[in-house]
Order: sequence, then C-alpha cells, then structure tokens
Amino acid sequence: MRRLLRGDMLPLPSNLVSRHLVVSSLPSLPPAPLPLRREAHLWYIVPNELEDTSLLQDYMELLSPCEKENVLSIKGEALKKCAILSRVLVRTTLSRYTDCKVNPRLFKFRKNRFGKPEVEHQNGCLWVPPSLQFNISHTSSMIACGVTVDVPIGIDIEEKRRKPVNNILSLAHRYFSPYEVQYLASFMDPESRQSEFLRLWTLKEAYVKALGRGFSGAPFRDFTIRFEKSTDSVVPERPKSEEFRIMIDTASDSENLTANWQFALVELSGSHLAAICMEKDENMPGTEQVFLKLKVWKTLPFVEDKCMSQTDAVINISGLC
Repeated sequence: MRRLLRGDMLPLPSNLVSRHLVVSSLPSLPPAPLPLRREAHLWYIVPNELEDTSLLQDYMELLSPCEKENVLSIKGEALKKCAILSRVLVRTTLSRYTDCKVNPRLFKFRKNRFGKPEVEHQNGCLWVPPSLQFNISHTSSMIACGVTVDVPIGIDIEEKRRKPVNNILSLAHRYFSPYEVQYLASFMDPESRQSEFLRLWTLKEAYVKALGRGFSGAPFRDFTIRFEKSTDSVVPERPKSEEFRIMIDTASDSENLTANWQFALVELSGSHLAAICMEKDENMPGTEQVFLKLKVWKTLPFVEDKCMSQTDAVINISGLC
C-alpha cells in the first residue's frame, strides 16, 4: 500500500556523503518522559515541511556508515530524502527516552528473522537503558515512529485521500478474511466501502508489525479484524467514533497469530489514518475492554517539537482513553 514519493522534494547535494559535520554543533534534543503503562508515544514528520538543505546534510551525518550506503544506493532524490528522515526520526526519538545519554548516532540495531528492526543494547554499560520498543511507518507525506517500553508495538499510517481503487472487493477477496470481505460488501456507497477498506488495512498492517512477523509471516487472510459494540454484538453499520472496539480473531492460527493485543485508530492532521497495536497487559482479563493512552508529537528534529495531543490534529476513532 506504499505510494511513490513526490518528485518535487528537495534534491540532495552531490557532496552529501563527503561532507563531515561536527555533530556536536547541533543543539541538544529535549528529553521525553518514558511512556507509562498501556501508553504509546507517536512522533511524526511532514517531509514537505523540510526546506533547509543544510539540515538534511546534518541529518545524514547521524546515520551509520551502512545506513549512509543504503541511502546513497536509492534511486530518486525524494526517496533518498524519505529514507534519511525515517532513520533520523528513529534515532532522535529513541535518544530522547534515554534522557539524551545516548547520542542518536550511537544507536545500533538488529533485525529479527522476519526483518523487524530492534534496538541492540550494548553490554558492559554502567547505565542500564530503558527497554524501548519502536516501530516506524511512512507515506509520501508523513513519517511516523511509535514507541513503548517493554511491550511490542506496531504502527501503520495511510493517506485518507488516495486514488480510489476500482474494485475494492476484488482486492479484499485477495487479501482479507471472508468475514472482512462480507463486511465490506455491506457498504453500497463506493466511498464508504473504500474508507472501511483503508481502516481494515491500516489495522492489519499495525498488527503484523507488532507481531514482528511481517506480511509473509502473518498473511492478512489468516486473521480477522472486527468492529464490535461494547455489548459484543457486531456493528452492522459503519462504526462511529468511540462507539465500537477493535477486536482480533486469530482462530485459524492461534499458535503464531496471538490475540493478546489492543488497538487504537486515530486520524492525524485531517489527512492520515494511524493505527497503533500493542501487547495487552497480561494482568487484564481477555474479555475486558482495554483503552490505550496515546501522546502525539509533530517534530522536525533539532528544530521544533510540537505536542499535538488533545488538539484537533489527533482525532480518536476508537481505542483511546
């Protein structure tokens, strides 16, 4: 579901890799308090708002040698810019939660066997860093990073105003469970059907990313997202904000696709859907409705951070306190 980036973004200077910045010249990052129990933090960048080419050069110097090599191998300046911002967002966001004790450049990462990146903590440190979990998602117009402590997280963002798909049901038959196909077929209006398809897709992406298995390890057809009323009856009409909860049915593969997850679905900046999936508190009964806490910041690292929580830029669709 990823779209091609726009071709009118700033070109990267040809001397991008040869320029050796003294990173200490960058201002300090404001530290951030660690997420609380059942709380997720979401930081996002709007790439088109970065117009300072020199700042992009500074960002490049925060990347590891391997990351720089990967960025420079990408064809297309807009794609390179997105790659730089994605990596810088992860590094600077994680650094905030160490009280800035760890420089963004010093983070090391490893991938699990399905390719999900994780923080690789270094042994022998006198200071024990928090057990940070993160996940990243991007479109051509937004890059987001979700963070929790101790519990896995998966996020996905999708543009709301996207080119309509000619045959939503045909696509749903290919990727979705029979229940989800039936649910989408109940919408006669093409615009409403596409909107519900996007909600389901965003939630399913967040779930497989939280599992750490990816699309190949957790095919979308093997589990079902359900929108249910508080009374546990299935909502036959289009769900309205805060009138339903998001449930996961993994009956077809309960060993690999676990159900101990909670979801939130929000609208960001009026232009994007964002789904957050994180592991449930093991002490919470499985049938009890669980709400997430979510704090959201819009950022341009080292330049500006703006808390968007409790503003019109973050609208709860379902799952939040």
